[in-house]
Amino acid sequence: MRKLYVLLLSLLLATIAAPAPAHAADNGSWSVYPAASRIAARPYFYLSADPGQTIDDKVVVSNRTGRPLTFRLYAADAYNTARDGGFAVRTVAERQRGVGAWARPAKTRVTVPAHGRVTVPFTLSVPEGAEPGDHPGALVALDERIDKGDGAVALGVQRAVAARVYLRVGGPTVPAITVEDVRVSHHQPLVPGLGDSGATISYTLRNTGNVTLNPKVELRATGLFGRTLLARDLVKIPGELLPGQRVRLSEPWRGSPQLDWGAVKLTASAKDTRESASAGFFALPWLVAVVLFAAGGVGGGLWVRLRLLRRGGLARPRGGAAH
Repeated sequence: MRKLYVLLLSLLLATIAAPAPAHAADNGSWSVYPAASRIAARPYFYLSADPGQTIDDKVVVSNRTGRPLTFRLYAADAYNTARDGGFAVRTVAERQRGVGAWARPAKTRVTVPAHGRVTVPFTLSVPEGAEPGDHPGALVALDERIDKGDGAVALGVQRAVAARVYLRVGGPTVPAITVEDVRVSHHQPLVPGLGDSGATISYTLRNTGNVTLNPKVELRATGLFGRTLLARDLVKIPGELLPGQRVRLSEPWRGSPQLDWGAVKLTASAKDTRESASAGFFALPWLVAVVLFAAGGVGGGLWVRLRLLRRGGLARPRGGAAH
């Protein structure tokens, strides 16, 4: 029986809290980070250019192991993951449209000696027709070796480390955020008062502008007659929402009302932009819903029968015969 291999890419991106030098992205075996300038080390590549301009810079790949390592070096576009909105980059096989298409390392493969480092120049050429605003991406050092596991289904893992690139192309900047498709789903006990109730509020957060946003989201739920049921700032949101990206998110609401009629309102904000969206809800325990449905069915049947009886009474033939 042939063994089925599943290839996974393990990618580590630079974080602001990563250790020196230059706040390198580091997976314990190798690091990738911008070459230090004369002034100071840089946590990421912060670049700005006008359409048609070319930038020259350098990236450092450092080997922390006791043997030489060879990497595929490439540029990639960044995006927000659908799962949690995290910062991720395209693979080498995917189509690149921004930084991934515009940046070119001087070497596409580099061998770094044990406990050594290699500095690789790269150029970033912004095309004449590039849209203004932010174009996030990364420079990736990929170990093309595949670690194969055991069993009927073996997980083949490729590891990569990437240094983030924040490129801003000159021109008008438009921050804009929207909240879309707000939904409320309830989880009610069968019998009112016997068991916990809850709800899940799901929504789509979308960056419709051309700059990276650091969003905040406020949640407010009101019940019948405008009573405030819930009011809080959400924390499970992306730290960075990249231009053109959308993320589907959800927020649990523990202890939601078991019997109420109201609405939830989500307000998303970032620098110079703020938008809201709402959705109504009707909380009703299962047992109450079944009783109401049954009562409605019985009442409807009686009404129909009564109507038929009345029509029958009105339709009686007139009495008497002609002499």
